Amino acid sequence: MQLDYIDSINEYGDNIVRLYDFDSAEAEKFMKIVHETLVLNKKSLDLSSIKFIVARNCRLTLRIADEDEGISTSDKMQFYCDLTIAGYKQMIALLEQFCNKETKGYQFLYDIDSQTDFLFSPAGTW
Repeated sequence: MQLDYIDSINEYGDNIVRLYDFDSAEAEKFMKIVHETLVLNKKSLDLSSIKFIVARNCRLTLRIADEDEGISTSDKMQFYCDLTIAGYKQMIALLEQFCNKETKGYQFLYDIDSQTDFLFSPAGTW
């Protein structure tokens, strides 16, 4: 599984932080780590600390927030995803489809009007 940042994907200046290049087993491991760390233990999760994730050109930390804000950054290198516990539960529900079978599909992991989206895509495409 790889993590990277893609700047200016459209004419509106939107960006993507994406997790890609994974199979259903890695998707399931990732889903379980998100559930255990954020939902059960209520702690932040630095994705670069997960052994099977290779951070290519950025770092992403998932944090618990009082409201769903999505991904933000001040330097385009260190990113923070701020969601409520309910937001992470919704993310986990979106991840489940990638755990049951191999797929070429993709999913944006939240539906928030922010400049940076969070893409989960085995093939890296959208």
